[in-house]
Amino acid sequence: MHRRTATSASSSKVAASRERRAKRVNKLSSGGGIRNANGHLPLHSKHHEGKSAGIAKIIALAIGVIFVCLLVIWGGAIYHVTTTPDDIDIGSDGKGGVKGRLKKLANKVSLPKNALKRLRNGDSKYQSAIEDIQPESNEGPYTADALEKNPYLGWQPKPNPSPLGSDFSWRTCFKASQKSDGTDQPAGCNENPAELGNAPTVDKDWVPDVTMIRTMVMHGKDRDGNPFPPPLSHELCEDISGTGGKHGDINKECVKESMIRSMGPLNSSTVTISPSNHYGADASGAKDSIVVPAPKLMCLVYTMADAHANRIRGMQQTWAGGCDGFLAFSTESDPRLPAISLEHEGPEAYENMWQKVRSIWKFVGTHYLDDFDWFFIGGDDLFVLPLNLKTYLASLTHKDGTNPDTKEYFVGRRFNSGGHDYFNSGGAGYSLSRATLRKFLANIDDAQHCAANARTSMEDVMIARCLRHLGIHFTDTRDAKGRERFHPFAPGSHLHWHPPGPGQQRDWYEDYNKEWGILEGKDCCAPDSVSFHYIKKASMVRHMQALMYSCEKYI
Repeated sequence: MHRRTATSASSSKVAASRERRAKRVNKLSSGGGIRNANGHLPLHSKHHEGKSAGIAKIIALAIGVIFVCLLVIWGGAIYHVTTTPDDIDIGSDGKGGVKGRLKKLANKVSLPKNALKRLRNGDSKYQSAIEDIQPESNEGPYTADALEKNPYLGWQPKPNPSPLGSDFSWRTCFKASQKSDGTDQPAGCNENPAELGNAPTVDKDWVPDVTMIRTMVMHGKDRDGNPFPPPLSHELCEDISGTGGKHGDINKECVKESMIRSMGPLNSSTVTISPSNHYGADASGAKDSIVVPAPKLMCLVYTMADAHANRIRGMQQTWAGGCDGFLAFSTESDPRLPAISLEHEGPEAYENMWQKVRSIWKFVGTHYLDDFDWFFIGGDDLFVLPLNLKTYLASLTHKDGTNPDTKEYFVGRRFNSGGHDYFNSGGAGYSLSRATLRKFLANIDDAQHCAANARTSMEDVMIARCLRHLGIHFTDTRDAKGRERFHPFAPGSHLHWHPPGPGQQRDWYEDYNKEWGILEGKDCCAPDSVSFHYIKKASMVRHMQALMYSCEKYI
């Protein structure tokens, strides 16, 4: 009986415990059992939970909108950084002055700053030149500051495209006389003085910006956005004789037979050298195809004002930009080319060429000596492959383990007019290292040994005699197979040259080369030839440029 009573009491306790747990569950499910004065459930009822969810959605949506706006602003900033606006009117100096116009002009054209911008603008052609072009500002080289220093930086005459349906042919340009000043040439030839206009005046102490053409080539455009150098027609890849005929193109024949080409693009800042590709060099253990920085080269041309619109303009628009510096020395200054007129002893005449050249070297030494490694000089009837010259000069110093700042070099096409009278042909052009120019300038007024007072056309002989007195001798510039690099004639003349036969008149060219001989036929000219003389027509300069750089599939 006691056990039964205890069991019954225990069951009652268990039942009471279960009832209390059930009440707590009911309270939780109905808001905890707590009601307000109206008998309603508290704020965390199911109805209020719906309101809270709606507010949360609104807040989330607002945050999303703010995020999207920030993203758009950020994207716009990125686009602004990588894009040059072409339609921004930045105004003027308030008086219509030159600063305002220069700023507007500077913003018209710019080199794409980075890969993102180039791809966006579709300017993929810049991609291959990236390694050669130093990073520029978003404005490119034609900034307001640059144009204030040199208002003619990037200037070119307005293009004269042939009218639609015109029967213009480049062959027409070849029909003019070699002595023509271009006044009889049609617009498409780019030789007429009317297209160039009158030369702007310059101060008496004006020092030309000799790097302006190189700047344009590296940028790839003039300041109006036109391609630079101007593209050459495929017609210039065809057979074109000296008078424009379709047969008898011996210059093209030589280029093809001797396989003459530029060693790289005009704007290259490196060269690939072959130190063993020198006549008589020891090729054992030599490593070919070494890529090195290109030396700094300044090209100097002596000319006359009546050649500005044709020959000098032809050079400027073709090979001159391959030189790091270019300057024409003329009878009239023109900062657009650039060309400068210098005073010198005696008259302006071919018979007084030595005095003109002396004034050239003095001017160059005064203003540009420390800016360049090498200085190349020749006449206005030269065609030059500047990168081939840079490649040879870099290869020469690498082979010798020297530096043009300390080693004296006299480089060109050696001649011997008899005895010990060696000199480099002025017609083919010749180069002085900086060390040579420095030493020559220190002795240039030596009347006894450097002919300071002589008046003669033989400037090449005069400078060679002076340098020889100073212990500086010519360099044999042939390649490993004995082929010449510097040429006193046009390509076709070298290809078809033969020594005079029995009973024929002696040939000075053979006499001047007797010591080392002359290779005939296709071996006349090295594939990496540097220069050719007697390219008197600007149209032939363009033809040669096309053959060397853009006509491979046509040859």
